[in-house]
This record gives sequence, C-alpha cells and structure tokens, in this order.
Amino acid sequence: MTSRPASRSLRRHLLLGILIPVGLFILIDTIGLYQQAFTAVNTAYDRTLLASAKSIGEHIKAEGTGENTQLYATVPYAALEPFEADNRSRMVYRISSTQGQLIDGFKDLAVWQGEIPDKGPYAALVDFYDDTYLGDAVRVAVLLQPVAMGQARAMAVVQVAETLELRQALARQILIDTLLRQAGLIMVVVLVVLVVVQHATRPIRQLSDRLQARAENDLVPVEANGAPLELTPLVDATNHLMGRLKHLLDNQKRFVRDAAHQLRTPLAVLKVQVQSALRGDIDARQALLEISDTVDRATTLANQMLSLAKVAQLTNQVASSPINGDLILREIALDLSPLIVAKGIDFDMDCTPVWINTHDWMLRELMRNLLHNAIRYTPANGKLSIKFHGSNQAAQLMISDSGPGITPELRQRLFQPFSAGETHSGSGLGLAICNEIVQALHGSIYLENRTAFGQITGLDVIVRMHCLPPPG
Repeated sequence: MTSRPASRSLRRHLLLGILIPVGLFILIDTIGLYQQAFTAVNTAYDRTLLASAKSIGEHIKAEGTGENTQLYATVPYAALEPFEADNRSRMVYRISSTQGQLIDGFKDLAVWQGEIPDKGPYAALVDFYDDTYLGDAVRVAVLLQPVAMGQARAMAVVQVAETLELRQALARQILIDTLLRQAGLIMVVVLVVLVVVQHATRPIRQLSDRLQARAENDLVPVEANGAPLELTPLVDATNHLMGRLKHLLDNQKRFVRDAAHQLRTPLAVLKVQVQSALRGDIDARQALLEISDTVDRATTLANQMLSLAKVAQLTNQVASSPINGDLILREIALDLSPLIVAKGIDFDMDCTPVWINTHDWMLRELMRNLLHNAIRYTPANGKLSIKFHGSNQAAQLMISDSGPGITPELRQRLFQPFSAGETHSGSGLGLAICNEIVQALHGSIYLENRTAFGQITGLDVIVRMHCLPPPG
C-alpha cells in the first residue's frame, strides 16, 4: 500500500513565503538601525565629552615664558556634574602636558598616545577613542587646548573619560524598542496573511462543499458564478473531467444495456434450438448446424461489443508512437484475401505510406471492418478498390465496392449501434465501431453512392483523418 504524500497547506506556504523574506529584511534592517542608533548615541555623548573637555580647558593657566612656561589647573570635580546625565555613568579627567606630565586630574587614566585626525568632525583639535579605566570600559575625548597668558604660551592635553553604562543602556533600549516595533510589524503581516488567505480560499471551500454535497451520479458542470479568475481554470478542468466521466459512464451504461438486450435474443434462440433437438423435433445434424450458426452470431456479437468497449477505453489513452497505416492496410488485405478470391472479386489497391498517431488496434479494427463490409456487399466477380493517401497532414482512405449502395433512410441510422444494413445478417455494430474510432481520431466518415446513367453502381466509404509528416 503506497503512502499518501503529505499535504501542503496554502496558508502555511504563504506564511513561510512571506515571513521568511520579510523576517530576513527586518533582521538586516534592525541591525542597520541599531548601528545607526548606536552611532547617533555615541555622537551625542561624544559632544558632551567635548563640552566637558572644553569646560576643563577653561580652568588651565600658564606661567613663565618660552621653554620655562608652566601649566597648572585647579578643576573641581563639581565642574563635571553639569555634563553627567545621571548616576549610571562616571566621568574622570586628566590634564597633561604634551610630554605626558600630569598637571591635574586622575593619574590612573592612561596618557593619550594617539594623533589628532587630519579631517575630524570638529573645528577643535580633538580625538575620541575607546579605553579602559580601572577595569571599566570608557569612552575618552582628547582636546589639545592652547593656553596663552601674557608671555606664556603652551599646549595642554585634556582627556575626559566616561564609563559606558548610560550609552549601553540607551542602545539596549533603542534595540528593544526597534525589536518591539518590528515584532508588531510581523504580527500585522501574519494577521493580514491569515485574513487574506482565509478570504481568498473561501471560494475553494465553497466549491468543495458543493461537490461533496452532490449525489454520486450527479455530473452536471459546476457553476463558477462569482468565482475568482484564478479559480476559473480549476473549475473548467473539473467540468472537463466530469464531462469525460459522464461520457465514460454513459458508454458503460449503454454497453451494459445493449449487451443485456442483444445477447438475450441469441441465448433464447439457442435454448429453443437445444430443447427442440432434445425432443427430436428436427434432425440432429440440422439441429447442430442451427445451434452452431446461433453460437457464431452470438460470438460475433460479443466480440464486436467488446471491441466497441475497447474503443471507448483507448480513446482516453495517449498513443505511444505513430504507425504506418499503409502497412497495416496491406496486412489486413492479405488476411482477407481468401474471401476476395472466393468471390472472384477484381481487387485493386493504391496506397502510399501514411503515418497516423493512434493505437495500432484501433486502426486495424477500423480498416478490417470497412474492408470486410465492402467484401461482403461486393457481388461475385465484382470490383473492389482501395485508395489510401496523405498530404498536408490530412489523410484519406476510400474503399469503393460495386454493391447495391444504401438507401437514404438507412444512411441516417447506419452508424447507430445495432442498425445492420441487412436485417437477416450482421449485428449492426461494424459501422458503429468504425464511427467511434473515427471520432476518436478527430476525423470523419462518409458513405456515398456511386451512380452512372441514373443507376447505383456501388458505394464509396470515405474516411478522412489527421496524419503526420513522414519520419526523418
């Protein structure tokens, strides 16, 4: 027993198809936003550090002249309080000479060893870098502060460091706020997809409910009024399938009905003949001949009915490869040659290779039935000709006998099942089988009387069908 493949949910497929790319975009966008926000936070707090450094630089004094200039500063720690946002971060400072000699501030803050960037964001001689102070990460602003008092000229190095607790807390808050907004966006997308999918699949569920509510034998086309355009191909395919099923079921019912009706008669006749033979009403040999004739007719009827059913079956199957109808027609003519010779028929055959995309059995059955009928209705020593040619993807088979032809009233019903040309012979299925095969080949079949001087001289059976170009 084969396992059924797992069903794929349209809702799940859409959710994954939308949320995965949206989620990746949001992730990349969140990282970018966080980096931009963190850069903005650093820029804002770096401005605070620069302001602190400039405030400290205002407390630096100079004495002496030339190389003997001495720098000194008295900066109360309270001078940094206006620049501290809250108690979560600390600021420390260091004032040094350009040679690194401590002038004022915290000696544990490492001396600046860097260089002032050529094109910094500020007009002042300032640099920013990351460092550590007593094991804590800090952000440091360095300001080269010129000092001039009277004849004294010197350059002081002002370093202001701030611990990163406040920056990190603000960056985390920005990240959390961003993630919350993005999560809200994802929830909105999920909700929209669920609502839209639920609304979009409603016609499919309604169609499914209507189909499930139908009776088993109800194959009426499905109404597609108000259905979305995307659902129309499904409805059309469903109606097409129902039409095919209805056609198959009708053929099956007709076959069962006809089989029951047609086989009942020969079986009843056979039973009467057997009972008559048992009673001794007729000679035993005569009884056996009549029984044999009845059995032959019943066998022929059964075989033709099975052929009719097989045509319906093969109609829905794709032919494996094109076949050469000329070769098949010659084989059938050779098989039936004893019948032709027995009646002394003047037989003529004019055929060329014609390639037809169909089943071998169907083409053989078509040609055999038509040729057999023509032989049967051609009188002894009469003429019978076959012409089979193809060009421009159109083939024509014409079988011309010299029989009595057909009457107008018989022409109307000759292709109907059980409508034999002679009531005392045949089952009336031969031409019906031919007609079914021709319809399956999307061709046409015609019966035309030939006349000369106002008299019927024979019958032309003309079959037109589609053919393929020669291979190669």
